[in-house]
Amino acid sequence: MSDTAPPTPKTSWLGRLKSGLGLSSSKLSENLAVLTKRPLDDDMLEEIEDALIASDLGPAMAARITAKLAAEKYDRQVTDMDIKLLVADEVEAVMTKVARPLDITAFPRPHTILVVGVNGSGKTTTIAKLAHLYQEQDYRVMLAAGDTFRAAAIEQLKVWGDRLNIDVIHKDVGGDAASLAYDALTQAWELGSDVLIIDTAGRLQNKQGLMDELAKIKRVLKRRMESAPHDVLLVLDATTGQNALTQIDVFKEVAGVTGLAMTKLDGTARGGVLVAAAERSGLPVHAIGVGEKLGDLRPFDPRAFAEALAGIAPTDAKHQPPAS
Repeated sequence: MSDTAPPTPKTSWLGRLKSGLGLSSSKLSENLAVLTKRPLDDDMLEEIEDALIASDLGPAMAARITAKLAAEKYDRQVTDMDIKLLVADEVEAVMTKVARPLDITAFPRPHTILVVGVNGSGKTTTIAKLAHLYQEQDYRVMLAAGDTFRAAAIEQLKVWGDRLNIDVIHKDVGGDAASLAYDALTQAWELGSDVLIIDTAGRLQNKQGLMDELAKIKRVLKRRMESAPHDVLLVLDATTGQNALTQIDVFKEVAGVTGLAMTKLDGTARGGVLVAAAERSGLPVHAIGVGEKLGDLRPFDPRAFAEALAGIAPTDAKHQPPAS
């Protein structure tokens, strides 16, 4: 008999998403579990609204869900599954409006993506995962280590580049980020790259300095290609919770953010903040991440996210008893 263990089966993306959002869905379940199965009244509606806000869904979403419950279930018995199904439907409705893949559309090439976010948000790893995603679609990708203030960021991107067999344009620590971006775009153009992804610094301590640097990067890119950058992607760390909303406000001001990616959803019970972020900002949600592996960042699917966040299976909605 062989002592070799059978290979561990690969988990599907939907499985990883459900597992990754497990902490968030468990938090929602716990917040709703304190509610008793009694006829819905004003006090219970207030408790439900508080539970939804405590789950980081945001006041607007919480108010909309409780208003719908009041209209459909008032003075009737309501269960936590009733609420979860409504949460999933309302989250899907909001997120469908903002779900948009980060497609490569620029012509002539390269499609240039400027990636912004605070230090520690997962920017560099997200860049590598995006690059891998585009490689899977047979795009030729180049990276630029534009966070020239941190040696670790430069080295990390170079390591990812080696692993993915992707060219990484970089300079010494302290080099001019705008000059590097210009050189990277020139080389990507000359080498026929389809996609250029540029990392940037994420220092919020000096907002004016960051604003000036990002404005300069965008200005010199336009000198080389009028339409560049084609996207300004803000990477948010889900573990920061409501602080992510402040980051959106700041980076919309300093960088002209055009879309969002959220990382580390598997490490927090605050996954609902993505809903609040999308509803408040109206910005497209391009991708979400639920792990450290290259395949753990994927284009945003609003229904899959809604069901995973609410902690329901796709079949749950099909097996509910008719309203009495």
